[in-house]
Amino acid sequence: MSARANTASQQTPIVFAVLFALGMIAPFVVYPTFLMKILCFGLFACAFNLLLGFAGLLSFGHAAFLGSAGYVCGLLMTDYGTTPEIGILAGTVTAGLLGWLFGVLAIRRSGIYFAMITLALAQMVFFLCLQLPFTGGEDGLQGVPRGRLFGLVDLSDNIAMYYLVFAVFCFGFFVIYRTIHSPFGQVLKAIRENTPRAISLGYDVARFKLLAFVISAALAGMAGATKTLVFQLASLTDVHWHMSGEVVLMTLLGGLGTVLGPLVGALTIVSLQDELADKVGSWVTVIMGAIFVLCVLMFRRGIVGELQALAQRMGVMR
Repeated sequence: MSARANTASQQTPIVFAVLFALGMIAPFVVYPTFLMKILCFGLFACAFNLLLGFAGLLSFGHAAFLGSAGYVCGLLMTDYGTTPEIGILAGTVTAGLLGWLFGVLAIRRSGIYFAMITLALAQMVFFLCLQLPFTGGEDGLQGVPRGRLFGLVDLSDNIAMYYLVFAVFCFGFFVIYRTIHSPFGQVLKAIRENTPRAISLGYDVARFKLLAFVISAALAGMAGATKTLVFQLASLTDVHWHMSGEVVLMTLLGGLGTVLGPLVGALTIVSLQDELADKVGSWVTVIMGAIFVLCVLMFRRGIVGELQALAQRMGVMR
């Protein structure tokens, strides 16, 4: 067992290096805007997976962090002419602060009560985004300028914009990976597996959960702010509860509690939506629901989880 674990740990840097190389050449092979959408939702799903997959907290309000950061970034870029890096940073900080507020109110509850509190708070954010005069109401913020990165790089070029999105994704993914594989991450797993035992060992469970919630919210906000720059739009869609449900689907489909699963789930869902939207119209939501049901019934560990289990069985067989 330890030999297989050592082999897996040795293979991890190689896998990441290959994926990084593919990401560097991808915009010359695939439409950059499509890739940027995958990376934004991939980071969003990875941030959500940190909370659900490793801390065991099911939030139905993560769209609030994605959307609020997008609105903050869009307002700063449109009304104040800030540079893109300031817009993304401001959106990330705003989402982190909002996550702290959500966490303080919800973190001492668990299970369905925690989920419902986060959903209710997220709906309040949705209502504010709909009613406040500077958010654009149902039209959202349109025509958000991409600006110049550090005042130098023109992000109206899709290739330049792609590499910014790729850099943001890599940074967010690195933060999540280091969090998972740190002593803090091990405590989160212990809390997920057996909360009473973690309490008996002297850990302040509420504080650990709150910090995990804030990190997850901030990274979700980073994804939302970046997405606003990519599509030059901050809309109500990003703060709607449907988006919170969609990120749950991405995470479960890719593999809950796996490192790469949420990215694979985002790739699958975004690809299906882009391919099927023009062909089946509104029926795409029915197809997504059917896929989710099949995943829950037949592939409980998700795509990556099932592949990992298969690889372990093959290793045992050899």
